[in-house]
Amino acid sequence: MVKMIKFKGDFSELFSRREEFGESVSEVVAKIIADVKERGDAALMEYAQKFDGVVLKSLEVDKEEIEEAVAAADPRFLNTLTLAKANIEKFHRRQRPKGFKVRYGNGVVLGERVSAVKRAGIYVPGGTAAYPSTVLMNAVPAAVAGVEEIIMITPPGKDGKVNPNILAAAKIAGVSRVFKSGGAQGIAALAYGSESVPAVDVITGPGNAYVAEAKRQVFGKVGIDMVAGPSEILIIADGEQNPEFIAADMLAQAEHDTLASAAVVTGSELLAEKIAAALERRLSLLDRENIARNSIENFGRIIIVPSLDEALKIAEYAAPEHLELLVKSPRELLSKLKNAGSVFLGEFSPEAVGDYFAGANHTLPTSGSARFSSPLSVRSFTKRTQYIRYTRRALKKYGEGIADFAVREGLTGHAESVKVRLKG
Repeated sequence: MVKMIKFKGDFSELFSRREEFGESVSEVVAKIIADVKERGDAALMEYAQKFDGVVLKSLEVDKEEIEEAVAAADPRFLNTLTLAKANIEKFHRRQRPKGFKVRYGNGVVLGERVSAVKRAGIYVPGGTAAYPSTVLMNAVPAAVAGVEEIIMITPPGKDGKVNPNILAAAKIAGVSRVFKSGGAQGIAALAYGSESVPAVDVITGPGNAYVAEAKRQVFGKVGIDMVAGPSEILIIADGEQNPEFIAADMLAQAEHDTLASAAVVTGSELLAEKIAAALERRLSLLDRENIARNSIENFGRIIIVPSLDEALKIAEYAAPEHLELLVKSPRELLSKLKNAGSVFLGEFSPEAVGDYFAGANHTLPTSGSARFSSPLSVRSFTKRTQYIRYTRRALKKYGEGIADFAVREGLTGHAESVKVRLKG
C-alpha cells in the first residue's frame, strides 16, 4: 500500500510534485476573473449556482445569522475556539515588526515606519470539509497587525448558508464581514471588488488549484500570502518510536486531500514494517478513509536510511510544510535544520496541536517553498515605508557627489534637481 524506499542518495524518486497548474486551469481562472471584474455581483451569483449548486438572495452573511451560529454552538467548542484564539494572539504579538529612526549626523535622518494594510481578505475553503481553524489562523494575525477591516469569503452550502462553526470562529476571531463566495470568483471579488464585496489590499488563506491560481493571477493588484500546493508532512523517526503514533500522524495529513503527501524517514527497517502495518489498520478508523487511502497509496512514503545524517539531508531537500522530529533529542536536531514550514518536537507534539491550538500559524509554505518563504504571520498584513530627511547643510556636503553619480547614469534631470538647490 505505502511505498517503501531504501534511500541510496538519489532524491529523484522520493517526492513527486503533486500538482501543477495546467494551461486549462490558468485559462479557466483568467476567464472567471475577467467576468467578475466586468459583471461583479451578477457573476458571483451565477458562479454560486454553477459551482455550489445554490441560488443566493444575498452574498453577505447578515449579523443575525452569525449571532445565531454562536448561540447554537457547543459551549465546549466555543471555549476551545476562545482558548485557541488567545494562544494565537500571544504567539503573534511577538511578531509585531517595529520601525526605526537613525540620525547619521550632519543633518541626515533616515527611518522606516511599519503600518498595517487597511483591509485584508481571508479565504476559508468549503467543499469536502469546513475549517474554522483557518478562520482563526488568518484573521487573528490580521487583527494583531492592526488591520482595520477583515473581509472573509467562503463557499456556501447547498442550503445557501455558511457552516455555523466557521461563523462562530469568525465572530471570535474578529472578522468584520463575511461573504458567500468561493473559488477563483471569490478571489477575483476580493482583488477587484464588486457591488457587495469590497476590494482588499492583501489576500490570505488556502484553497484548491483554482483558488491558488487565482491568487497567483491577481498578485500585483493585491498582495498575497503564498501560492500553496497540496499539504504535506515529513516525519523523522528513530527506532525507539511508537509506530501507532507515526501512522496516525501520517493519516492525519493524508485525510486532507487525495493529493496530500505523508512521508516518514527512519533508520529502522523493523519500525518501517510496523508503520506500514499500522497504516492499514488505522485507515478503517477514519471517516475520510477513501481520501486518506488514495493519498497514502499514491504519495505515502516510508524511506529507510543508513543514518540520521541522511535523514537530515532528505528533510533539507524536501523543505516540508510540516516536519515532525520523533527522535531522542529533537531540540538538538532542530538546530541543524533550516528548511521547514513548522517543526514539531517529540512524540507528544503531533501536527494537530499546531493545526488547532498551540498558537503558531498553520498556514505554511508547501512544495519545497520553505527554502525561501515563511509561515503566515503578522508581517503578512503589514508594510514598511521609508523616510529620508537632509538639511541644507547635509545636501551641500554630499550634493556634488550625488549629482556626479546621476550624470554617470545618464540622468541629468536627477543631477539638476540637486544642483539647483546647491546654487540656492
